[in-house]
Amino acid sequence: MKVVLIGASGFVGTPVLGELLNRGHQVTTIVRNPDKIAAKSENLTTVAADIFNTGQLAELIKGNDAVISAYNPGWTNPEIYSDFIKGSESIREAVKKAGIKRLLVVGGAGSLRINGAQLVDGPQFPAEYKAGATAARDFLNILYNENDLDWTFLSPAINLHPGERTGKFRLGTDEPVFDTKGKCEISVEDMAIAIVDEIENNHYIKKRFTLGY
Repeated sequence: MKVVLIGASGFVGTPVLGELLNRGHQVTTIVRNPDKIAAKSENLTTVAADIFNTGQLAELIKGNDAVISAYNPGWTNPEIYSDFIKGSESIREAVKKAGIKRLLVVGGAGSLRINGAQLVDGPQFPAEYKAGATAARDFLNILYNENDLDWTFLSPAINLHPGERTGKFRLGTDEPVFDTKGKCEISVEDMAIAIVDEIENNHYIKKRFTLGY
């Protein structure tokens, strides 16, 4: 497949890029700073672009089969809420303008529900992540009304961390996936597997899914 990866130099994007290349996909990365892309492959094209420029982005991604957005404006960005919504909306519109149907968005765990209540609304949700998590939740609500794209939204496990690529995890939909010890976690390397699996197999069209050990 020909896949566009936005945010390929980030915490999530880096292992996703490696997973895509290891499976033989042709990848175009859209990044702010191409120097941050360490991967080398004849199947890799890296492009510097401003994702807020919807028209430019649409032209750059034309002719691809799918777009993965691992866009994150930065957890320390004081404008993270507005920048995430603005950037994600620009990506969504660019995908449509480019004539691409398939979009996978990497969001947050805050919109997952326990007993009907979303995690981000709970009193124990970390304050430093609340704005970004709320933005991801609100963009998911926007996607629920998106009928023209074959979109998928991925909510990571509550604890997303660097680790090993095991390939052994379980999938869920709107509730966190807990293990027998009551933990909800996943390595970013294993999450990359789930992301590329979904792009290849299309199990969660117009749906959200999550995962954990």
